[in-house]
Amino acid sequence: MPQATNRQWRLARRPSGPVQESDFVLAEGPEPTAGAGQVVVRNQWLSFDPHTGVDLRSTRGPGAIPVGGVIPGIAVGEVVESQLPGFSVGDRVEGTFGWEEYTVTDGRGFFPMIRVPATVSGPLALGALGMTGLAAYFGVMEVGVVRRGETFLVSGAAGAVGSVAGQLARLQGLRVVGVAGGREKCEWLERVARLDGAIDGRSEDLSARVAELLPDGVDVAFDNVGGPFLETALRHLRRNGRIVLCGAISRYEATPAPAGPVNYPNLILRHGRMEGFLVSDYVDRFPEALRSLTTWVSSGEIRTKEDVVEGFDNAPRAFARLFRRENFGKQLLRIDPHAP
Repeated sequence: MPQATNRQWRLARRPSGPVQESDFVLAEGPEPTAGAGQVVVRNQWLSFDPHTGVDLRSTRGPGAIPVGGVIPGIAVGEVVESQLPGFSVGDRVEGTFGWEEYTVTDGRGFFPMIRVPATVSGPLALGALGMTGLAAYFGVMEVGVVRRGETFLVSGAAGAVGSVAGQLARLQGLRVVGVAGGREKCEWLERVARLDGAIDGRSEDLSARVAELLPDGVDVAFDNVGGPFLETALRHLRRNGRIVLCGAISRYEATPAPAGPVNYPNLILRHGRMEGFLVSDYVDRFPEALRSLTTWVSSGEIRTKEDVVEGFDNAPRAFARLFRRENFGKQLLRIDPHAP
């Protein structure tokens, strides 16, 4: 019986400027086999996350991707071979796997491998009930320390993390305004996600609209973008305000790197705080967060939005959509057309 092949997307060259599909090359090799303490996973769904854009350009550090290396990524798949205690053939799992059809892994990584319940779809496992939902949960609850009656401003509000963060803040009793690109996304935020207001970052004056919708200022700003949003959040920060730094996609492709924020002295004047975090900081508390997120998603209190591209061959194109701000919701790739 012939051995199955394993197609992989590898880094062909470090991006110079915006990510191009030609920065990646499709390679092919044999299906891997599991050694002691490992499993082989047949990947079905692949998640795309903006921070991979930083890793593509890095030449040192734990996240750096060598030229010729397989692009890492969070994925959902099925265990097809196991020598790892606690995991069996047929288990659906999620973890740090890669842009490839098969992954051999010991289950460790930036996002440690976990089982995916049969009742949870691949898109949900990678979105609101996966790393992006967890990032929103800990960013809002732990770093933002939100309190009922406060105001909350979120960038990338129709994206994977931002859409969940805004709804979590709403559930905690805050007045929430989201910033997104385009009227369609803003309408979704107001009608489906039920935020208190939405600002079209492409066509509206951001500072003027924040002053209109949040006239008393911003208690908590959840930032996935950086750039003008961060400047605006600092400008409108209330006393004891907090800025949660989750991402800075506006800077990831900028060459040369833009200057830092001008309005940071407002942190002093307003007794404010600006803090970054990584979801991996809270690995021990993932079960707690997933229980709450599952309850809210199941009840419809949190609405989800996925942007699905079909077919393994289209991985680079799907990834590039993030940086062109074309995605609406969580950007995913379905590798297996029959995967739930």
